[in-house]
Amino acid sequence: MWLDHPRNPKAPLAGLKVLELARVLAGPFCGQILADLGADVIKVESPEGDGTRLWGPPWVERVDAEGKVHREAAYYHACNRGKRSIIADFTNAAQLARVKALAATADVVIENFKTGALAKFGLDHASLAAANPALVTCSITGFGQTGPRAHEAGYDFVAQGMSGLMSLNGDPAGHPVRVGVSISDLATGIWAANAVQAALLMRHRTGRGQQIDMSLLDSSVALLANQASYFFATGENPPRMGNAHAQVAPYGVFAVRDGHVILAPANDGLFVKLMGVLGLDHLTRDPRFAANGERTANAAALDAAIAVATAGWSKQGLLDACHAAGVPAGPINRLDEVFADPQVIARGLRVELGGMAGVRSPFTFSEAELALDRPSPVLGADDEG
Repeated sequence: MWLDHPRNPKAPLAGLKVLELARVLAGPFCGQILADLGADVIKVESPEGDGTRLWGPPWVERVDAEGKVHREAAYYHACNRGKRSIIADFTNAAQLARVKALAATADVVIENFKTGALAKFGLDHASLAAANPALVTCSITGFGQTGPRAHEAGYDFVAQGMSGLMSLNGDPAGHPVRVGVSISDLATGIWAANAVQAALLMRHRTGRGQQIDMSLLDSSVALLANQASYFFATGENPPRMGNAHAQVAPYGVFAVRDGHVILAPANDGLFVKLMGVLGLDHLTRDPRFAANGERTANAAALDAAIAVATAGWSKQGLLDACHAAGVPAGPINRLDEVFADPQVIARGLRVELGGMAGVRSPFTFSEAELALDRPSPVLGADDEG
């Protein structure tokens, strides 16, 4: 039941066949990225559907071609755009056979079942690859296919805590705080989409597919970046800094008359420019603030002086002055402000499909287009296809 022609011939992954045996966020987010890039993604759902269809409020209602109203959680639409949906009960022999037939001609299978759970249905990579040696299977789990916790279920919140991300987040005087989006799930989906495309390039050389082993924990630890380097270099745990920066000063959030602004002068030249904007030129001659190392060591005193100066500005006035001087600065936007921002509008980050709004994948190509041609599917909408 694959499409006879690409959804958008100008899309980078036009003609790619992806079978998604995934639910909730990490796997479906990977599938949506591939769908935005032009792949024909068939989402296989249980008779009850992906659990996120019920993760409301808020709810979205839409009417199908037959006039039937479908009520689904907005959450579901955040990660299922561009796909088709079929229903399959793996305990039903005929429906299981249909899924296997699709896998036999697919390029990619995305699955996020617990480690080993698909083997009893013959839907594990080894079984599927016997019939389709070129198949790339991307297996997404909480902890990976190996290790002492391989068979445990994994969740974003747990991964954020175990990976060290939460230890770096929040006010230094308060509790560790998780990121305000499911960053472990989302990062895993992004890493997985990269890995799928790398495996497909390797298949182009070797003619063979392979299994990709992705985990929420691995993907979250991989985000530690410079904080991991700090630990490796010093043997010490990086401090929780709130909105401050451990290696750069000044760099943070400062109050103005009508809100807050972010000031990020990340080198000596930008520091001098910011001091000029704020009328604090004398601080550039203070030996405590002569270079970044000194400024970081004396960040509390420097931030206090800047805070006194910014308190007299309006938000827009200070931002305009900083931009005119070439100092990196920005607002702290609520989501209504984000999607009203002229830059966000110019980049076309909000997309409307089937009467529903979403955020497009952030790819812009000089010689290709995204395939933004269909909203998230109604449960089982393509069973007759």
